Amino acid sequence: MGALAATAVRIRHNLHTRLLKSRARTDELFQIVREEALYDRPIAERHRIVFYIGHVEAFDWNLLSQRAFGLRSFHRTFDELFSFGIDPVGGGLPTDPPEDWPSLPEVARYQKRVREELDRAIEHALERPEEGHPHSLQMLHVAVEHRLMHAETLAYMLHRLPAEKKICGPEKVAWKAPRVKSRLVEIPAGRATLGVQHSNEHDNNLAQEKPAQENIVEFGWDNEFAAHEIAVPGFAIDSHNVTNHDFLRFIQAGGYDNRSLWSPEAWAWRTKENILHPMFWRAEGNLWLYRTMFGEIRLPLEWPVYVSHAEATAYANWLGRKLPTEAQFHRAAYGTPKNELPAQKARGGDANAEERGHPGGKERQGELERTYPWGEEAPSERHGNFDFHSWDPSPVGVHPAGVSAFGVYDLVGNGWEWTRTEFAPFPGFTPMPFYPGYSANFFDGKHYVMKGGSPRTAACMLRRSFRNWFQPHYPYLYATFRCVED
Repeated sequence: MGALAATAVRIRHNLHTRLLKSRARTDELFQIVREEALYDRPIAERHRIVFYIGHVEAFDWNLLSQRAFGLRSFHRTFDELFSFGIDPVGGGLPTDPPEDWPSLPEVARYQKRVREELDRAIEHALERPEEGHPHSLQMLHVAVEHRLMHAETLAYMLHRLPAEKKICGPEKVAWKAPRVKSRLVEIPAGRATLGVQHSNEHDNNLAQEKPAQENIVEFGWDNEFAAHEIAVPGFAIDSHNVTNHDFLRFIQAGGYDNRSLWSPEAWAWRTKENILHPMFWRAEGNLWLYRTMFGEIRLPLEWPVYVSHAEATAYANWLGRKLPTEAQFHRAAYGTPKNELPAQKARGGDANAEERGHPGGKERQGELERTYPWGEEAPSERHGNFDFHSWDPSPVGVHPAGVSAFGVYDLVGNGWEWTRTEFAPFPGFTPMPFYPGYSANFFDGKHYVMKGGSPRTAACMLRRSFRNWFQPHYPYLYATFRCVED
């Protein structure tokens, strides 16, 4: 077997292992729901829970079976029934009753057969890498990350399920909660690299014996391409996310009643839905309670506030500030001061990486960009609250090892961070040929970019180029924010 074929086998094997682990992750999530609640609809704009048990399997089957492995459908009805979720834009709500959905044993049989047939096909492909579909590796990446995305977005849904309908998960992490005071951090003007380089460009560089360029990842979704630089003027950004304590002041100042702080669309949504406080809060007399995954606690003042884009924007307006742009987030998270030397660039990182042409950071007229806010070291628990280590947020600022070069905390993990950038294609955008609507269907001016990650975001999606997005009037996300002054 040639070197290239051996590499292909190794990558496929690693991806199959990751697929098996991602299945275990979604299986564990469904297991916290009591069986009698699996036909509930915790969020009115979404499908019933049972749909998602079938969906993560149907997606893998519809993506891989015929296209990658030449397999025939064994249950076309379920392939179609479980194929698409719902994007809650436009106000329409699903009305299907529970009895419209298949029984749990039927769904379980479908799940079992999908997995068995796909696993056999993948094992066969490992033995004959030369016969593989030209996009098979990319499709396996898509299957893995799609499932891990649902392991997070399903947590949003299950968070709304009453505690008595869930089986309590492992005991929560005990965080030390020192009170921190956020401050504005000055970020000097510089350039931010958004997106990643197409791997085929990298392959061509190698073939022509040119130096390898930085910012190449093993996999990226279509909206992550292509890499391009943006000049970012100087600005100031909050050192920490806005906390529940900060947001309480906004409520007490009448922020939800001050129409001038809200756009016309946001105000119409707020009044129609009678939004008076963050969705994770509940008032009981003069006391504020907070809904965690498995029960209610007194409002944790030092946790980041989770709110919609509309609420975050109103708060920023109240302070006379703005949400950051996507480029400003990148500059604050991954940029470094102009006078930083390569040997100083990362706590726990490799001081000599730049000299060896390491793709993690890029030197540009004395500036450097990091792979992660803290440097080049792979993400771990000490860097932040992510990768399913906790069901709920941690107090802001308790992960000093994850601080950026400019002294900005919690830029990765503990809550996705809203930006004011509309989700749109980068220059050179090309839809995935086997999943053309993944991003393009949402380039509609109705969705905003989110960066960073939440407690339930998989480590593989903490890469610098990853872009999440959501519409501005959906309050169930693990999404927080910080403000900037331009």
